[in-house]
Amino acid sequence: MSAKLDPVWQRMTDAAVDLRHALHRQPELAWQEERTAATIRARLDELGIGWRECAGTGTIGLLAADRPGRHIALRGDIDALPINEESGVEWVSERPGFMHACGHDGHTATLMAAATWLKQHEDQLPGPVSLLFQPAEEGGHGARRMIENGALDGVDAIFGWHNWPAIPYGKAVCPDGAVMAGNGSFEIVVKGRGGHSSQPEACRDPVLAGSAIVVALQQVVSRRLSPQFATVLSVTSFEAPSALTVIPDSATLRGSFRLGNSGTREPLSQLIREVAECTARAHGVDCEITVHPRYDATVNHPAEAARYRQALVAELGDAVIDRELPLPIMASEDFSYYLKKVPGAFALVGADDGNNHHHPCHSPMYDFNDRLIAPVAAVFARLAGVPVPA
Repeated sequence: MSAKLDPVWQRMTDAAVDLRHALHRQPELAWQEERTAATIRARLDELGIGWRECAGTGTIGLLAADRPGRHIALRGDIDALPINEESGVEWVSERPGFMHACGHDGHTATLMAAATWLKQHEDQLPGPVSLLFQPAEEGGHGARRMIENGALDGVDAIFGWHNWPAIPYGKAVCPDGAVMAGNGSFEIVVKGRGGHSSQPEACRDPVLAGSAIVVALQQVVSRRLSPQFATVLSVTSFEAPSALTVIPDSATLRGSFRLGNSGTREPLSQLIREVAECTARAHGVDCEITVHPRYDATVNHPAEAARYRQALVAELGDAVIDRELPLPIMASEDFSYYLKKVPGAFALVGADDGNNHHHPCHSPMYDFNDRLIAPVAAVFARLAGVPVPA
């Protein structure tokens, strides 16, 4: 990736790395990011960037409010996860059971680095720039709440990104169309009749029925949905607590699904219900099924994706665009809410530099690659219209 020789830029990005480490030490879950928000707002105050609270722990900074050009928004997410960190890094989480296991600390620091540069060159901005420090991306629908609180008012286009350990450092993807999948979750409560394990014929075994439902659900994607539509369905939890000699009264299954095409959501939800109900009936038990929609697919607008790719190439080199990675990836992002409201694009930028940055997001071993902060902040600066000198 290209290096920037400007000493002011170097100091800015060094400060952003320090900020990232400070945020990493004090992770906070969705809608609980009080300390994180206070840190962000204090830093914006230091920079002389006006801001307002949005969606509680969210913050929107604004630059060049009176400029006549196109108003763009740049987004960074701020929440952490309920995972006990095992990375062993010097800046390890100081809160047991919580960690920045997805790199939102790095996304926040990157946006702050870009904000610092843009503030110093505010008189050169062609149009307004909103800086969206968004809470609750991890399942909390934070983007939706930000929109409800006016985050996109007057915004013409929005850009965001995510670090991705499965992509080599120096590569990125920003396609026209879907870049990340939609998702949802489900719960199936199997209701039988418990009893002594020596008399299964006198019982209606929810463990056996639940096991059959698990197996049957694995055939939905392979046999009931078109292979042209990328879909993943996973049962991730099976709870049927009981004693060694007791068949329980009930069992609870939970799982999630991923959708490359949001149009698959309703057919898949119906199939989950159909398969679970019919399998339960065949085993003489009842079941209650709840399907929870979560995020839609993150779908880039072609014109904005092309602009984003141009900025990536200009900053990171001609070989930056990874054309081999199958897309969409099956992880999900609430950035999808923004892209349903205004034009914009989302990029995945490779983190794996062979220096222990291959651990996947949401792993207790994960740590954000600090080498991404400077180049991605430079991409943001270019998207805003004030490139950093090479």
